[in-house]
Amino acid sequence: TSGTGTGPKVELHQRNGFKKETFILSVDVGTTSIRCHVYDKEAKIRGSCTTKVVLLYPEVGRVEMDPDALWKGFIDVVKGAVQDAGVQMRQIEALGISTQRGTFTTWDKKTGVPFHNFISWQDQRAADLVKSWNRSCTMKAIHGVMKVVYFLTRQKRSLAASLIVFSTQHVTFRLVWVLTHYKQVAVAEGNCVFGTIDTWLLFKLTKGHVHATDFSNASSTGIFDSYQMCWSGFLCSLVSLPLSIFPTVENTGHDFGSTDVSIFGVSIPIMSMADQQAAMFGECCFDVGDVKITMGTGTFMDINTGSKPHTSVAGLYPLVGWKIGPEVVYLAEGNAADTGTAIKWAQELELFSDVQETSAMAYSVSDADGVCFVPSFSGLQAPLNDPKACASLMGLKPSTTKSHLVRAILESVAFRNKQLYETMLRETRIPVTRIRVDGGVSANDFVMQLTADLFGRKVARPQHHEMSCLGAAFVAGLGVGFWRTREELKKLQNTDEVFLPKGSSKEDAGGSLNREYIPVLQSWERALRRSMNWYSKP
Repeated sequence: TSGTGTGPKVELHQRNGFKKETFILSVDVGTTSIRCHVYDKEAKIRGSCTTKVVLLYPEVGRVEMDPDALWKGFIDVVKGAVQDAGVQMRQIEALGISTQRGTFTTWDKKTGVPFHNFISWQDQRAADLVKSWNRSCTMKAIHGVMKVVYFLTRQKRSLAASLIVFSTQHVTFRLVWVLTHYKQVAVAEGNCVFGTIDTWLLFKLTKGHVHATDFSNASSTGIFDSYQMCWSGFLCSLVSLPLSIFPTVENTGHDFGSTDVSIFGVSIPIMSMADQQAAMFGECCFDVGDVKITMGTGTFMDINTGSKPHTSVAGLYPLVGWKIGPEVVYLAEGNAADTGTAIKWAQELELFSDVQETSAMAYSVSDADGVCFVPSFSGLQAPLNDPKACASLMGLKPSTTKSHLVRAILESVAFRNKQLYETMLRETRIPVTRIRVDGGVSANDFVMQLTADLFGRKVARPQHHEMSCLGAAFVAGLGVGFWRTREELKKLQNTDEVFLPKGSSKEDAGGSLNREYIPVLQSWERALRRSMNWYSKP
């Protein structure tokens, strides 16, 4: 082996006197697919493999995944991507893993056998439990006490605690449900362990030697205290969750151990584990005020708030973006649940056959002819936070064409972006430095241009699409010295496509909202209000 520079030695395999190229492997376990990419020094993808995630729906409102099928899918994509790249396993320097958040299982620490299927973040089995807790006297008492504490101390943390409400997307009550309903979860015997997808994969990859997660994954569960940076003892005692079942929380960039030789034929160091916040690292949003918008099934808008968690009154969620060495970076996140869902729904209605056509269809008409679409199949998230809102199309006329409908649907995606963006500016009061957008829906030029117009800001779309995967690769690569510095990573990223606000010739216009859209936006906001509180209480 040989190495250069002052950082960790980079291993270069030699054969016949030639230095053999090495690579970083990264796997992203999303909601619909598991993808693996092999990255070279230029962060170019040299080989890939994808497999579908099969969701199980055992009962109405329940969404599960088979842990063994997920494990098999993970192994298949790793082997497939390495084969696709035409390289050998021993040329892989490190492995990074990013996963969907809030999906978990429990298993027997001794045998490694899961007690039940993975329970997805989309699962609603704990909805009644969440509702009754949010309405309970205990929660009212906590809110009351915390308001008093805030009044006396002016600590934002107490303010956050006085506003906190539980959600089914957080692990908390789905886990409470499991411990109550599944008798096989033998907590009393001390063999039961809990883990999100990353923890389960790590446990399997190390043949049961490591039970750990990272700060970004832990902070998304709802059971982690992002201020104290540990599992919340207070919350666990409140809802009777045993602290003994939780994994050790490590840095996002950490040597988590190596894969057992029997799995891939060689031992590969696992150097990063991350939640979807990895996309933020993949976008090189390292500075305070950097904003990343991921538009996939839903939209996730994150702003880098630096070394302090943001306390929100409008439903933005404070997350740990990553912890590398002593540095902790926090994000404030807002989300809109139905971005890709709305476009897929329109496709199933046969408003268009190919998603690629939608941008041209929207541009083929000068406006949506007064039609407004409200994308709230799963209610409205921040800043309106109304789970009872319905999805709706308003302002239809005999003259309405498919193109008008498509334009109204695409406009609604950009309008929700604007709502989230304004909430973020108002709440965090952090000056935005730059905005980068990724995810499947970002391929739509109409949505990108309208977003830039509404923000009055330059919006950049990187050429790399799968940013969570790249982010996990970047963290793992820095950990083994494959890449040396973050500046080096930024240089690998200068191939953006840039959307400037209409009428702006400036490189980074910080202008105001494009005037022609003010009346359209106002009618859409009226439609939004009419869609709210639609469903009566069950």
